[in-house]
Amino acid sequence: MQRTTILLTRLALKDAPALIETVFPAQKVSFEAQQERTSVQSQTLTGLGSYWKGRKPLILVRAIVLASLLPPTTDAEADLALFEKLMAFDDEGLARRALIGNAVSPAEIAARIQLENPWDYFKATLRRGDVTGGDVRWMRFPLDADAEGISLRWQRSLSDDEKLVIYRKLLATCASYEEKASLGKRPEELDQEWLYAPVWAEVNRHYAHLGVNVRSISELVEQLGILRYGHRPRVGDTFSGGGSIPFEAARIGCDSYASDLNPIACMLTWGSAEIIGAPSKRREEISQAQSILAKAVNQRITELGIEHDADGNRAKAYLWCLEARCPETGWMVPLSPSWVISKSRNVIARLKPDHRNKRFDIEIVSGVSDKEATTANQGTVQDGDMVYTLDEKTYRTPIKTLRGDFRQADGVTGNRLRRWEKSDFKPRPDDIFQERLYAIQWISQETLDAGRQDTWFAAPTAADLEREKRVEQLVTESLSRWQEQGLVPDMAIEPGDKTDEPIRTRGWTHWHHLFSPRQILVAAFVHEQIQRMPTDVQPALCLSLAKMLDWSSKLCRYGTGAARESITQTFYNQAYNTNYFYGVRSFVTGQNYLFLTDSASSIAGNLTVNNKEASTLQHDAEFWITDPPYADAVSYHEIAEFFIAWLRKNPPKPFDDWVWDSRRALAVKGSGEDFRRGMVAAYKAMADHMPDNGMQCVMFTHQDTAVWGDLIGIFWAAGLQVVAAWYIATETTSELKKGGYVQGTVILMLKKRAAGERTGFKQRLLPAVRQEVARQIETMMHLNDTVAVHHGEPVWGDSDLQMAGYAAALKVLTAYTRIGDDDVTAFALRPRARGEVTVVDEIVQQAAETASGLLVPEGLTADAWGRLTGIERFVLRMMDMETAGAAKLDNYQNFAKAFRVTDYTRVMGDMRPNNARLKRVSEYASRDLTDATEIGVTRLGQLIIALQQLLKDTEAQVIVEQLRSEMADFMEVRSLLVDMLAFIERKAPEPEVRAAAEVLGARLKNLRFGE
Repeated sequence: MQRTTILLTRLALKDAPALIETVFPAQKVSFEAQQERTSVQSQTLTGLGSYWKGRKPLILVRAIVLASLLPPTTDAEADLALFEKLMAFDDEGLARRALIGNAVSPAEIAARIQLENPWDYFKATLRRGDVTGGDVRWMRFPLDADAEGISLRWQRSLSDDEKLVIYRKLLATCASYEEKASLGKRPEELDQEWLYAPVWAEVNRHYAHLGVNVRSISELVEQLGILRYGHRPRVGDTFSGGGSIPFEAARIGCDSYASDLNPIACMLTWGSAEIIGAPSKRREEISQAQSILAKAVNQRITELGIEHDADGNRAKAYLWCLEARCPETGWMVPLSPSWVISKSRNVIARLKPDHRNKRFDIEIVSGVSDKEATTANQGTVQDGDMVYTLDEKTYRTPIKTLRGDFRQADGVTGNRLRRWEKSDFKPRPDDIFQERLYAIQWISQETLDAGRQDTWFAAPTAADLEREKRVEQLVTESLSRWQEQGLVPDMAIEPGDKTDEPIRTRGWTHWHHLFSPRQILVAAFVHEQIQRMPTDVQPALCLSLAKMLDWSSKLCRYGTGAARESITQTFYNQAYNTNYFYGVRSFVTGQNYLFLTDSASSIAGNLTVNNKEASTLQHDAEFWITDPPYADAVSYHEIAEFFIAWLRKNPPKPFDDWVWDSRRALAVKGSGEDFRRGMVAAYKAMADHMPDNGMQCVMFTHQDTAVWGDLIGIFWAAGLQVVAAWYIATETTSELKKGGYVQGTVILMLKKRAAGERTGFKQRLLPAVRQEVARQIETMMHLNDTVAVHHGEPVWGDSDLQMAGYAAALKVLTAYTRIGDDDVTAFALRPRARGEVTVVDEIVQQAAETASGLLVPEGLTADAWGRLTGIERFVLRMMDMETAGAAKLDNYQNFAKAFRVTDYTRVMGDMRPNNARLKRVSEYASRDLTDATEIGVTRLGQLIIALQQLLKDTEAQVIVEQLRSEMADFMEVRSLLVDMLAFIERKAPEPEVRAAAEVLGARLKNLRFGE
């Protein structure tokens, strides 16, 4: 129990609202969340297993918990400022983060800040030798160190407090929060006591009237819990997934409860508390156990001699490819999209015809010319076909023909692939697809233990192939015993959305078929050794095994980057992707994945984990924070089966109390009636297990507008009322996210609906919604203006304000128990007709339109904004956001929905998540601006055509006459045209377009009626 004070009055805040209901710095939280997401391996929890992709950022969880505990005062600006200090978003917190980040060189600092006494902080070295401070004391910052011929470094005697003086000045030169935060570490990466040292005096002053007296986040959390609930707050998550919500809640001082139907999710959540959050002594015990495990398996493999050659060199990686017989020639053809093995060393695999055996020998050649490497990059798999050249003739056969694909009576595609049996672990000789070892990467014996190893690639020799046969013989002799003991899976692959892939494309029917013989052997050895270890470390080592399996299957692609070669993990995305070629790590490299993580972060609260269905909840909590399954969510129940197959037999305590099955039938997933019923049962259970002043937070990534209607109906039926909504942009850019995936997260805050019956009618609801939306947005815009005056930038962007408008509408709507004749529970659960527009859909759209009508872009009048069509509003709004540098794909999607744009992609120039932008004026083709297109029939569309003509040197007067003839209401809308052109003049990114808009606008503005 943390230190408390006798000045606290239990339950003094029992009926007080939470800060998050009115104030939440969504833009700053968004940026910090993205920073955490892009930190990849340095994220706190990913070291346990990065195969769980859906973890919400810890900084987001912390912000939600704190903002749900803090009470607002009469000074919203001061409340916001204090909250940002507690999140280390304030200037002092950012300065400390920048200091520890140490990402800015003294030379860069010198060029950016003004400093009269720089030599108190820095030491200069002339290029021709050291000089004393006196030699440069005439110099002042800012200065260009290179131009002055000096090198700068910090004075060694400086303390952190003295360096902070400089970092505060440096941050004052930054134009935005994003620029400031980019200079430093994430808050969780700093010593928390030092980071927050300046904060507590102000916190205690701000909440002195409540008796608050704290010196840490955990003490603040506990004292606020006593004031609100009479005890330390409890946070629960019944869809815990990778565990970020319960872990972060426990880390800052809450007692956490986590449950999930999926045992792999529970295992990861357990690991967050029992490994990362464990005391240092316990972490050391687990680390030693991992070392003992790796050493024992390594010794066994070394004694078998299956990774070493006769000279003591050790294999680092084995490269395998599929091989298939060409139906046209009868030749066996190795299959790979590329035969480049190393780009940095120009190593390729060269195919040499063996006419006698009608197959290809594969030579491994190093140091080839760039031209030959480029040629080798085009392999024998091209655009879904097997392609190869023999005797100067090229043969091409579709892979689907090799498989023998055909359409079955039920319309499902079948093929001639043999379905593997439980006893199989490699192809049989008559199978369509064979598997062939074609290269080995070796480590020289002399450098095995060196920091920089000497490696090379070579084709397998007869001795190497004998070692492979030895591996296969060991597996043949032991597989059935290993399966019986649970050391290797004997579980069949159940067909499903994701699991159909290995069955359909390879004929694999059991989970061990996804592993090569060598991978099976190593995993069996690891699993067997775990069961010999002390029982208190076995559960942690099960996480080690799961992590190693993710990096050691036939689904691990071999990649050739510009700098080095690599083998991916199985779940580099959220699917089962079979490969034509793949890499198999030797144990000397694969053992690295048995070591879970160096992350250590003590948790201040307790964390309890249960493996159970959300609707069977029996624990109480003041907060329920969930990231539920919905609509197009990831099929984690199918992905988890990859690991369940290995761990389900004889799991150690406490895992033995869990059900080691994905329980697909019980998983809340997808959409439709079953989805809604499952979700209502889950959220009603949470509502029943929280006090009347409790709160729920639901996070969801909305890719489908219908999800809004479904979720609101679900919460309605569960007895919950929406009180706030915030939008967090958590998207990141990667090759895996091409195609415009939405990665923004809606944070929906809910409380229990007041007891009693309330009936609303649509004709009365709509005016009430418009009024509440307007009140909410105007209040937020006023605070925006106030903060911008004091701090230079607003709190919220347009997406935040729009989301607040949604929340205001839903707050009105979800207060009712009946809408006309419809009981809300019955409404939520009844089947939906395809294309049906419900009252919820209407009201959400009404809220969007009301909010959007209030969000007039800078530079347009409210009158002009009110006269525009939806597509015109969309284009001008996004031009404004692009100018401010705030436009991301989510913004375009959100505003397209709000403005009822039919197909916003028609006006988009780039659809990549972090590079999204509108078409430039010059990029519109004639077909984009016809009367058949959404933009073409508008006045803005006509102006775009006019500007294009002006850019092609058409006379301005000719263009004006053309506009006049095409617009029957030309004189009535002339002022609107002038306003839009003035806006384009300010916002268009191309100088020539701005100039053309100025010319045309001036001509229209000065047009006399007689002309």
